[in-house]
Amino acid sequence: MTTRKRPPKAVPIDQDDTPETATTVPKAPRKPAFFAASETITEDTADPFTPDDDATDADMLEEPASDVAKPRRRHLSLSKIAAAAFGLVFSIAIALWLDGLIQSFFARAAWLGWLTTALVAVGVVSLAAIVIREIGALIRLDDVQSLRELAAEAVQEKKPAKARTVVSRLRALLSTRPETARDRARFADYEDEIIDGPHLVDLAETELLVPLDRQARSLIMGASKRVSVVTAISPRALIGIGYVLFEAVRLVRRLSFLYGGRPGTLGMMRLTRDVVSHLAVTGSLAVGDGVVHQLVGEGLANRLSVKLGEGVVNGLMTARIGIAAMDLCRPLPFRAAKRPGIGEFVNDLTRQAAGADKTIKG
Repeated sequence: MTTRKRPPKAVPIDQDDTPETATTVPKAPRKPAFFAASETITEDTADPFTPDDDATDADMLEEPASDVAKPRRRHLSLSKIAAAAFGLVFSIAIALWLDGLIQSFFARAAWLGWLTTALVAVGVVSLAAIVIREIGALIRLDDVQSLRELAAEAVQEKKPAKARTVVSRLRALLSTRPETARDRARFADYEDEIIDGPHLVDLAETELLVPLDRQARSLIMGASKRVSVVTAISPRALIGIGYVLFEAVRLVRRLSFLYGGRPGTLGMMRLTRDVVSHLAVTGSLAVGDGVVHQLVGEGLANRLSVKLGEGVVNGLMTARIGIAAMDLCRPLPFRAAKRPGIGEFVNDLTRQAAGADKTIKG
């Protein structure tokens, strides 16, 4: 009788079954080492999906801030070159026409020629003064933009060199506003005690610009309320649209004067174009009934009449224009002070609309 041989089989050996007598060779301890100055140690990065322990519920529920309006970058284009070339051609043509006109008057009578020459000289001097004033207004707008950029660089450095330059330029810009004299004098008393650049810029913003920000908010609120009322009582939609445009342009101009910009005609055209371009890009002009339901609540929005609802919509649009104009006209970006939001104007506009609705129904 033959027995079958069992085939070989692999059996795992547990580490606990190892005999006690087994000895392990200890490893040699690692020698201490040092890192060179050029070497860097990569730090552990925080998990973006893990909530911060220090974050509060209000911070997590807070809505993201709207885009800040920024001036458009100026560059030389073919259209500007063509406009300058044709402008010079028309200027030469007008000069030649005036020369021929004056010569024809001298041919008729000497006194008539001299009178025409004097009138042309007065007109040329007045036109030159207007051109110089417009150029100065454009330069002031560029100075405001360069001051904002310099302030953004100054808060990144601890040394106060750039910060003091920002402060001196800011005081020079606000020197045209008599109501800021007391704030500028108070700020000068302890300006030298600040040696940190970012803190100096923050202090200048708090002491010099925050009072102007309050006035700017009052201007925006007043314009929004006027637009809301006029839109609600205007018999024609065209009248309401015209008043909205008029109030928006006047609001941009008043905000620019408030912050020391003093824009001219060309400067106002540039500011208005920048504001409209920003609102068009960010979609802030698309304010409709859905936005009113979202902001003021569906119950209150349903109780308002159609005309009062249109007034609230146009008032909110005017407030958006004012906030964008603040971003463009303010000499310093919002850092130490809180940037106003559209939600700050909703309560006043809806309260006014609700009061008007009760008066109409009563």
